[in-house]
Amino acid sequence: MTKSKPSQALFPSLVRVSKLLANQGLCSRREADRFIEEGRVLVDGKPVLELGAKVHPKAKVELSLEAIQEKKNAKTVLLHKPLGVVSNMPEKGYKEAKDLVDFRGSKYKGLHVAGRLDIDSTGLLVLTEDGALAKQLIGENSNIEKEYHVRVVGSLADETLGKLRFGLSLDGKKLKRAKVSPISKDKISITLTEGKKRQVRRMCELVGLRVVALKRIRIGKVKLGNLAYGKWRFLKEGEHF
Repeated sequence: MTKSKPSQALFPSLVRVSKLLANQGLCSRREADRFIEEGRVLVDGKPVLELGAKVHPKAKVELSLEAIQEKKNAKTVLLHKPLGVVSNMPEKGYKEAKDLVDFRGSKYKGLHVAGRLDIDSTGLLVLTEDGALAKQLIGENSNIEKEYHVRVVGSLADETLGKLRFGLSLDGKKLKRAKVSPISKDKISITLTEGKKRQVRRMCELVGLRVVALKRIRIGKVKLGNLAYGKWRFLKEGEHF
């Protein structure tokens, strides 16, 4: 009589501590690795000191009180990005978005852009020190809406708007359904839940429209509102995407 193999459920595959933390939304994997190196991650109440450590998937994984406090103090900034400013890829002769964030003479060097805007676009740009928030906004599984007002040259016939809503492909992959509505004879609103490179501009090109101005006015529940051109503000307490 042959012995049956033990059930996989009895011997589950071990999982990286950093992955468990990220899956719980406590921090990003990059942040988790840093916290592990600093001894600020606990597994079943004991510090983990080995980068890349793996544990049982049901182990109790948590951040230390110091790490939790750091997360609470993480800054998130909303910027009305002007033309000619790059989001996060330095280009000679052009300012970076984070260079515009100056608070009483101090610059927040730890800020990272969560959802870029190209150099020719304006509107709402999020910069944050919070890796978990960045993942929420631009992670692979993010479904947070980004709304754009787009001024175009070309026909805004119903057929054109219909194609923009669904049926287009970029980079060999079909795009998710978009919300598209006319604002005026040469301006439309496009709302996406994904963010391929220069997606709005490329979508418009595919249906024969030329974009002459593009402005992001909303990310999730957070609106650009009356934030002045080129200015920034902190994300308010209780304000969520």
